[in-house]
Amino acid sequence: MSRRTMSVAGSFYPANPDEIYEMIHHFNKILEEHPEALKRFNSLSGNAVIVPHAGWIYSGFTANIAFRVLTHTHPKTIVVFGPSHRVGFEGVSIADMETYQTPLGDLEINRSLVHELMHLFKIPSFPEAHHEHSTEVQMPFIKHYCPDVKVVELVYAYAKPSLIEPIIDYCLAQNDTSVVISTDLSHYYSLDQANSLDAICLEAIEHESTSELHQGCEACGMIGVEAMLNSAKKKGLKSVILDYRTSADASGDTERVVGYASALFQ
Repeated sequence: MSRRTMSVAGSFYPANPDEIYEMIHHFNKILEEHPEALKRFNSLSGNAVIVPHAGWIYSGFTANIAFRVLTHTHPKTIVVFGPSHRVGFEGVSIADMETYQTPLGDLEINRSLVHELMHLFKIPSFPEAHHEHSTEVQMPFIKHYCPDVKVVELVYAYAKPSLIEPIIDYCLAQNDTSVVISTDLSHYYSLDQANSLDAICLEAIEHESTSELHQGCEACGMIGVEAMLNSAKKKGLKSVILDYRTSADASGDTERVVGYASALFQ
């Protein structure tokens, strides 16, 4: 059986299942200590989210909110899009495998949808592209919150939003199918600079404005974000910013900061 094996377990997120449960419990305990925020999140529902992809100690809280909310629609398949950080290639690659390994147990890959996408959009599968943390760090959250869901992993490198947008459109048109767009925001600025640059990204997402996105947003997954914004506008989906913070919240380092956000489309 072909398997998408873990490549960043033990570095970006725990390799030990108990430690994963402890971290997610910790994230949710923080939410429970803020009942107004928890009430708001519990009232939201949608089939598409934007999530960050750094180490869980930095961005896990922000991502956890998005996956909690995503479960409200009870998806049967979750399609994860992420930018390639390790391998350069033209276009998009899809994981053409049978299962996806996580410390909490394997997720089944939706091979039927994988093959539909490969055929309809001429998507190749480059195995070397699928050792990617931007997509992998999402999978333990998915396995925790939706243990029986099927997944699809797509990684893009040198691609235009217009290549990814119709794939998102198609996935969101399928029954019980959700989309996850992975991105971090600005990288290695001072805290004040990061907040300023990230505000451009957040406002662009909130307004679903691709023109605003190009006014200074430095999201590493901006191609996927732009494609998602275009898809959302066509489908009449409304964006909701769920959370924003920076690495400084966890590390205390305000000189070399990375920004993280999560958002919902409903």
